[in-house]
Amino acid sequence: MAIETSNECMSVAQAQALLQQGVDCRGVGDHPPRFQTGDKVRAKVIHPITYTRLPRYVRGKIGTVTKVHGVYVFPDTVGQRLETKPQYVYSVRFAAQELWGPEAAAQDGLYLDLFDDHLDAT
Repeated sequence: MAIETSNECMSVAQAQALLQQGVDCRGVGDHPPRFQTGDKVRAKVIHPITYTRLPRYVRGKIGTVTKVHGVYVFPDTVGQRLETKPQYVYSVRFAAQELWGPEAAAQDGLYLDLFDDHLDAT
């Protein structure tokens, strides 16, 4: 289902109000999260021709779920004015050496918030 939005430009006052109030992007899920804290996950290797919030440098890399944030609308589809496709968001820690090789500091890592559609079980 396509998201209907106005093609009219937002006024400065409307933009300021929107920025001050924010937008609630929480969604409702009808199933439990696919992953739990401590689960190993692999970021999918995808190359969409449209927008995605999955950074290229983590695609195919293995990380560990550190937190389940809850259900949110999926920006990859909302950005195209398609469906909201609500799904779970996870904080995933990727070891620096997994991302940048053995010369990276062993204790360093990077945390990314990724959606269900961005992850596979390992």
